[in-house]
Amino acid sequence: MLKHTFFTGILFFILSISVLAQDRLIIPDTVLINGDTLLMLGDSILLDEPVKEIFWQTGGNYNLNIQQVTLSNWAAGGASSFALNSGVSLFANYKKDSKVWDTQLNINLGFNRQSDRQFQTRKTNDNFVFVSNYGRQISKFMYLTTQLDARTQLLTGYQYSRPSGSEVDVRKKISDLLSPGYLQSSTGLNLRKTYENKSRLSIILSPFTGRFTIVMNDSLSSVGAFGVMPGENVRAEAGMSLATSVVDFILMENVTWKADLNLFSNYESFGNLVVNFNSIIRLKVNKFISTRIETALIYDEEVFIRQEDGTSRQAVQLQNLINFGISLDF
Repeated sequence: MLKHTFFTGILFFILSISVLAQDRLIIPDTVLINGDTLLMLGDSILLDEPVKEIFWQTGGNYNLNIQQVTLSNWAAGGASSFALNSGVSLFANYKKDSKVWDTQLNINLGFNRQSDRQFQTRKTNDNFVFVSNYGRQISKFMYLTTQLDARTQLLTGYQYSRPSGSEVDVRKKISDLLSPGYLQSSTGLNLRKTYENKSRLSIILSPFTGRFTIVMNDSLSSVGAFGVMPGENVRAEAGMSLATSVVDFILMENVTWKADLNLFSNYESFGNLVVNFNSIIRLKVNKFISTRIETALIYDEEVFIRQEDGTSRQAVQLQNLINFGISLDF
């Protein structure tokens, strides 16, 4: 009996060491000790490691596009030029149980340099957009969500013109960092759906929205630029908003669409909309090369655009870029 117990203990010790050493443990069909059957367990036991839950998904994309034209003794005329457009897009998404938290940051900068101009280097693209949504699930596709939306630019913006009868260009400062800056905070219902191909649709309707227009540059605030009172740096508004976004929608093979639309209406002048629309169509050639068609549309009744005839009026702001170059996902 003592001998039988001793061998049984040795066997289980060996089995324990094997479990610690490897995921799959091979055991004979039948183990006999002193003629007695101890185990009948089949060919093998598969010991699975516990699956670690992943709550965070992070990543992004960087793109760089360069164009250069060099002319020397070119009979057809023209001027040498250099253009650069670069952008980075980052995201961090969290999901656990009924809680979701999605954050995105998009930064774009572009320049153009032309040798025959007085101000040779000019800005062509400058956007900073930060959007963060925190929500709690209340039904299968519905969430109660709070959104923070911040938008501005990084560098000083100028308007270039040539006065009548003059042979030189002049420039006028019309924007700067946080001039304007827009900060919008809202709480409402979020219809959110993720499809099998990982594309996502989100629609947020918020009757409780605060919007702040910021003009920190004193020369711009003193003339009441972007709707602030002359001499003031911040204009506060209360209203309602509708925010819609489409992420990684597959138009066809290797062609995806990403877009967001933000509408805001002030309760004091309800019906007058502030519109921000951004769209990116990406045609992926391979892992490192892609073509991007980027469109930005802005309309704000408080922003007056200076026209070529010297007058200023409300107008739709439109920017369209077609870029072909390096694109890196990470």
